[in-house]
Amino acid sequence: MNTKLIAKNPVAYHNYEIVDKIEAGIVLFGTEIKSIRAGKVNLKDSYAVIKNNEVFVYGMHISPYEHGNIFNKDPLRNKKLLLNKFEINKLIGLTKQKGYSLIPISIYFKGNFVKLELGIGKGKKLYDKRQDLAKKDAQKQIAINLKNKQY
Repeated sequence: MNTKLIAKNPVAYHNYEIVDKIEAGIVLFGTEIKSIRAGKVNLKDSYAVIKNNEVFVYGMHISPYEHGNIFNKDPLRNKKLLLNKFEINKLIGLTKQKGYSLIPISIYFKGNFVKLELGIGKGKKLYDKRQDLAKKDAQKQIAINLKNKQY
């Protein structure tokens, strides 16, 4: 099916070690869909929580639609995710027993539907973040050296 990326969470892989990913639908209103089509969504400070066997996303900012008038909703309202019982039970087990967190990674269109990629991850320590940055810098330096080397 045709997928079109709308937004990514810039700090998801920096702050968390993602173990597994799940695709979920989102309950949205019409003006929110129009804003998402325009690319006016931000996942930076968002996170997901399980309440009463339902999964909700908090902190996902969808800017109000310019021509929405009274139909616009609160940009930071909690949005319900659409998952089946098996997936919700799996998420409950991981978050309760092993201390994992639910982090929105990206939001995209799959056909005509908006989907959210939800990551299951554990928070990184400061030294883990430093190691990742050091690896990234080393890879960048190797690529530069290979590019500049003339044969």
